[in-house]
Amino acid sequence: MTRTEKALEYFSNGFNCSQSVIVSFADILKIDEKTALRIASGFGGGMGGMQETCGAVTGAFMVIGYLKGKYKDGDDETKELTNKLIQEFTQKFVEKFGEINCKALINVDFNTEEGKKQAEELDVFNKKCTTFINHSVDLLEEMLITHN
Repeated sequence: MTRTEKALEYFSNGFNCSQSVIVSFADILKIDEKTALRIASGFGGGMGGMQETCGAVTGAFMVIGYLKGKYKDGDDETKELTNKLIQEFTQKFVEKFGEINCKALINVDFNTEEGKKQAEELDVFNKKCTTFINHSVDLLEEMLITHN
């Protein structure tokens, strides 16, 4: 099973977009899937359901941070690298979709009753969010190979 397939399977089983991205990298993060799912649980729906930064994007940010992030005092070079990778990921995601904001990406405010109904009618979670998850996983894999 590919990482993308795994991410989409988790998403189809009710996990949020951020969880779905990070859990697909749990093996190279060297953490168990339960830990990956718990870490990312509050980032779905654009961070806590606030429809801010897309969960597929924040999931990717967590993978980048875990693999490349600063973890010791004075390691400013690593901090700069992490920021560079986050910015590169964001730029490429925006090039593809024009945005990283959840509400703008799906064009629905699912925090209102009308928006919930519209999201269901338009099937945005299956039609749009799966595309963002798929792209985030693929882009992250490509970046990790390039910047290994």
